Amino acid sequence: MVLVTAVMAVVVAVYQLSDPEEQGHAMFHPLYHGLLLGVTGAFMTGDIFNMYVWFEIMLISSFGLLILGGSRAQLDAGVKYVMLNLVMTTVFLVAVAFLYGATGTLNMADLAVRIPAIENTGLVSALAILFFLAFASKAALFPLFFWLPASYHTASTPVLAIFAALLTKVGVYAIVRCFSLMFPLTEGLASLIGIVAALTMITGVLGAASHFDIRKILSFHIISQIGYMLVGVAIATPLALAGAVLYIVHHIIVKANLFLIGGVIKRKTGSYQLRRIGGLHRTAPFLAIMFCIPALSLAGLPPLSGFWAKYLVVKPSLDAGNGYLAATALVVGVLTLYSMLKIWNEAFWKTPAAGETAAPPAPKGTFTAQYAAIAALSAITLAIGLNPEPFVAFSVEAAGQLSDPSRYINAVLESAHAQD
Repeated sequence: MVLVTAVMAVVVAVYQLSDPEEQGHAMFHPLYHGLLLGVTGAFMTGDIFNMYVWFEIMLISSFGLLILGGSRAQLDAGVKYVMLNLVMTTVFLVAVAFLYGATGTLNMADLAVRIPAIENTGLVSALAILFFLAFASKAALFPLFFWLPASYHTASTPVLAIFAALLTKVGVYAIVRCFSLMFPLTEGLASLIGIVAALTMITGVLGAASHFDIRKILSFHIISQIGYMLVGVAIATPLALAGAVLYIVHHIIVKANLFLIGGVIKRKTGSYQLRRIGGLHRTAPFLAIMFCIPALSLAGLPPLSGFWAKYLVVKPSLDAGNGYLAATALVVGVLTLYSMLKIWNEAFWKTPAAGETAAPPAPKGTFTAQYAAIAALSAITLAIGLNPEPFVAFSVEAAGQLSDPSRYINAVLESAHAQD
């Protein structure tokens, strides 16, 4: 996860070199690196309180990036964004306090040993629900997702791309980490997570299908795709967890790429509104090709990365007898394809509406850095799709450690004892 984060950080930074939305903002790079610090720290920490600290660093940095332009729309979106996140980070802190009171430790490996020894099972269940709520809001799960489509569409393209790539994935990662290591995934909790996953997929894709603003369509698709990742957590078999891991990696790359492409569309046409633009397959054929790769991958068509990620989510669902999750995933995939075809038809294929004019032609070389970033992410998507074996093997190895965390627990506790 840290490696994927580093790749995304470099790609978005390259894109930003020729993006006028962030030029002149002296605080962009400090806040950008603060966000990356928080994300990387959350992925690497082995202490539940430190995870809270990294969440706070992410929240402060992301809020600063969101309102960087200072427009009324950005300030309004910033309030909506920070409101629920502040409430849920408070819930997170309260849960950490109760957990420490019950176990006397905050080390996650130590907690994995001590939580099963707590006799008050009601307390354990309550703590599990509190942590799930805190992480669900960060991951934009149903019904705690309203802050995402209300805020993301106001951010500049580089900020939106890094948000879409990383922020919700930290929430998903925290859920995977906690419920594979610290808290037992009971049958009731697994059923609840499965229902939340299905509702998240459905509400997200329906929201995307109802909009004609590129940013809002893609923002709602963040929500629907998070549901796929949660299916792996609900099924919790090694193959399902491997699917969740691969889906996270796939989605980080594909979703960021689509938002970067959306930014170029805006610069070339002057609008994000699909009804006001068109004809880009003639005026920007390279961009049209680059759009098709992540768009079809998001819908799960072979031979792209999204196909293998969806396969590793749907098959374990059927094997575990959760047909409703598999059916939901397949239907949502079809509706995702509909949304991507809508963008293709409106932005690339149709003739622009009468009276609509494109943005003034940009000087030669204006889009070089942006096209390079987009092409790099498209190449990674193709590489995963055409040669999935090493990526699936990595996901299976990671899932094996999640399914049997004893190696991690023993390594951490033995290291702690050696230091003593």
